[in-house]
Amino acid sequence: MSTELHPPIAKIISHQLEKHGHIRTDNYYWLNDRENPEVIDYLNKENEYYQKSTEHTKAFQKDLFEEMKARIKEDDESYPYFYNGYFYITRFEKGKDYPIYSRKKESLTSAEEIMFDCNEMAKDFTYFNLNGISISEDNKWVSFGVDTVSRRQYTIQIKNLETNEILPLKIENTTGGATWASDNKTIFYTRKDEVTLRSDKIFKHKLGSNPADDVVVYFEKDDTFNVTVYKSKSKKYLIITSESTLTSEYQILLSSTPDSKFKVFQKRTRELEYSISHYEDSFYIVTNKDDATNFKLMKTPEDKTSKENWVDLISHREEVLLEGIDIFKDYLVVSERFDGLNKIRIMPWNGGEEYYLPFELETYTAYTTTNIDFDTEILRYGYQSMATPSSIIDFNMRTKEKTVLKEQEVLGGKFDKNNYIEERIWATAIDGTKVPISMVYRKGIKLNGQNPFLLYAYGSYGMTMDPYFSTTRLSLLDRGFIYAISHVRGGEDLGRNWYEDGKLLKKKNTFTDFIDCSKYVIEQKYTSPEHLYAEGGSAGGLLMGAIINMNPELYNGVIAQVPFVDVVTTMLDETIPLTTGEYDEWGNPNKKKYYNYMLSYSPYDNVEKKEYPNMYISTGLHDSQVQYWEPAKWVAKLRVYKTNDKQLYLDTNMEAGHGGASGRFEALKEVAKEFTFLLDLEKIER
Repeated sequence: MSTELHPPIAKIISHQLEKHGHIRTDNYYWLNDRENPEVIDYLNKENEYYQKSTEHTKAFQKDLFEEMKARIKEDDESYPYFYNGYFYITRFEKGKDYPIYSRKKESLTSAEEIMFDCNEMAKDFTYFNLNGISISEDNKWVSFGVDTVSRRQYTIQIKNLETNEILPLKIENTTGGATWASDNKTIFYTRKDEVTLRSDKIFKHKLGSNPADDVVVYFEKDDTFNVTVYKSKSKKYLIITSESTLTSEYQILLSSTPDSKFKVFQKRTRELEYSISHYEDSFYIVTNKDDATNFKLMKTPEDKTSKENWVDLISHREEVLLEGIDIFKDYLVVSERFDGLNKIRIMPWNGGEEYYLPFELETYTAYTTTNIDFDTEILRYGYQSMATPSSIIDFNMRTKEKTVLKEQEVLGGKFDKNNYIEERIWATAIDGTKVPISMVYRKGIKLNGQNPFLLYAYGSYGMTMDPYFSTTRLSLLDRGFIYAISHVRGGEDLGRNWYEDGKLLKKKNTFTDFIDCSKYVIEQKYTSPEHLYAEGGSAGGLLMGAIINMNPELYNGVIAQVPFVDVVTTMLDETIPLTTGEYDEWGNPNKKKYYNYMLSYSPYDNVEKKEYPNMYISTGLHDSQVQYWEPAKWVAKLRVYKTNDKQLYLDTNMEAGHGGASGRFEALKEVAKEFTFLLDLEKIER
């Protein structure tokens, strides 16, 4: 690296923040202003520093991008699914970034009807995302949402599939999704609060009317809740969901009477969570009622929906997490998790023998996929492992015959899953808890402590990080890296208690679990601190910030994507998207005990004068989930405090938000940046 290069040093403007009689000084609070030219100038200078500092890796980045792109089948398509008389297909064309959504009437040999060519629709935008495709029951109309900024504020439009005309209607500031009533002319959709982006209102729109006249069907006053609307698989009911982290409430309305009033299914009760599925004359409820921590399945008549009428169908089990159900005409399919592994259970309604789908490995993921058709004996599910490309499988629940419809192709002719070893090992946390680690590496690696090792984790919101296959990851594995996922507490990997033990006033378990997993792979000679790297994004970026404050000496490098690192200030600002809805996850710092606990781990507040590892930190200027100024302030502070000359880069995408670039190949360029950061530190140049 050139000796003349100096990182930008952000100016200091002291800003006092007071709460509970405690004063914090934030010298970089001024960066919290997207409209300030000085802020943009600082971000541009950081980008320029990153670009110039990594100039020597540019050719390698390009080679890695081409290598990863070459493994992807460019002219690929999803396996068609059948719904209401049509086969639906999503496909990509060679050299193009965006999907094409199409359908074929009744047979796969029928003429293709293109609903949306996103390549055409995206050509005037640097960012483009289409979501929420919803088709009327008469197959004539489709509603859809478009975001061209990357703040997840979608504009809903409607297209006539018979004439291919997109109506002039534009409904702004929505989640993108809409649901058709059975009359084929009424849609229900969700609007967001303009400032906080909370999904707080359900509206009703009639075809041909002015959106200004749309009726508010429901307004969610509680700012810790979000709302959505959808239709039951049976098509009989329209359903509004109100959910917070710990509490849910549903409202139902016959889809055939869209102008009637929604009726509350079971009114909200603090910490009662439930979800509903309709079948014949009953509702089936997955719920934590009666202290069912890992959830159970209950049933109630459709005309008696309050909880005193619910009866147990599958009782609560201490060792099994009930994750969800799929209802078919003749079968109930239950998705469960035991010992951290997915299980799919088939239960015939007629009382016939129930059974589980058989899976052999310990590093796999299995999940039910697009099962929209109600009257079928075919269950469609997905399967993959860390060394096995993802497959879509049709399983006949009556004959137990399995048909692999599609296996992800890895092009280039070099990939053979038999060249890789997958294993699951268990580290012991500081409190004695066993924490699983899923890993994959190339055969022939010696456990001599010299292997480069990338350890990933998330660990929040009860989100489970299942072992999965990645074609991009092969670029690391084939260069000698071991890749691993640490299933830390805060996720739901080992059941609901695993989540409860990693949130609120137990949040630090997430951080110490990751550190203990890091220490274990070093002890077991998989790697050493000179070759160990950590990676996490968003709430996983908070994890990265915490571990480098607690044990920076364990890591040679850290990748933090869109990191949530200014926890206290963000959680005290109720105008920021997501804040109020997350008090049940992080705690409400307006209460002193949560304020003090958050302050004890918030990465930004705990930066100290010490040696920090090499760091690559990325963000997006338009991010609505974690605002760009959190990583920007963090880097500015780290620049002043760190006592070594290790690399520290802030890479801001000035066009995108939380998910990064929108095109499928543009996203690979971001991965190539991260990989070259790691490979450069390992002195691997090709």
